[in-house]
Amino acid sequence: MEQVSAQARWERCTQRPLLGLAVAFALAYAVPIVDTSAGHALTAACTVVEWVVWGAFAVDYVVRLALAPRRTEFVRRHWLDLCAVVLPLLQPLRLLRLVSTLLLVGRRARMAPQIRLTTYVVGAVIGLLMFGSLAVLSVERESPQGNIRTLGDAVWWSFTTMTTVGYGDHAPTTGLGRMIAVGLMLSGIALLGVVTANIAAWFISRFEKDDVEERRQTEAIAVLTEEVRLLRAEVARLTAEREKQRH
Repeated sequence: MEQVSAQARWERCTQRPLLGLAVAFALAYAVPIVDTSAGHALTAACTVVEWVVWGAFAVDYVVRLALAPRRTEFVRRHWLDLCAVVLPLLQPLRLLRLVSTLLLVGRRARMAPQIRLTTYVVGAVIGLLMFGSLAVLSVERESPQGNIRTLGDAVWWSFTTMTTVGYGDHAPTTGLGRMIAVGLMLSGIALLGVVTANIAAWFISRFEKDDVEERRQTEAIAVLTEEVRLLRAEVARLTAEREKQRH
């Protein structure tokens, strides 16, 4: 029990600091892409921030693993966290650090009971739009055949891709850009499914609540009807006895 409570306290205490580090990662990732005139020193500083944020999430995973009462079960239940921690070590690409940090932020955010599903979905949509736009812009801007040259083009492309509309006026031409497009399309479909399921669950719960109330009223009416029947029978019996006494 002490290990479980220690793990819970650790997750509760590190929730906000890790989300703050995630914001720092977002800024560090966006600055070199948006500001094409950024110097080597600024770019290097942003890279350091990205690695530091990823390292913080990696340390968080290791600490939670150490505090877990059953570590094998923890690894089995949090295998996606482990993949996100190991992913950037396989090949030092900025896109891998982006994917791993997004996964880790999402996993840690889901552990917070105070974050409601709607807030999580809205945050996921905004995050995917922003990072998807920046990621595709970083790989498509220098492509000779690319047509995503500005941040506005990238945001528009990300929005149409996530909603699976796909006007076709902007499209990635590189292999990495197409991989990003696949990720955005799958994420958009998943988020749409979550929203649809949430709305359906809300309607079902309301209908079930109405059905429960209707059944409760029906049962109350049935009980009242039975009491009235018994009361009428008792009145009839008393009336019959009185008539017998008169005669």
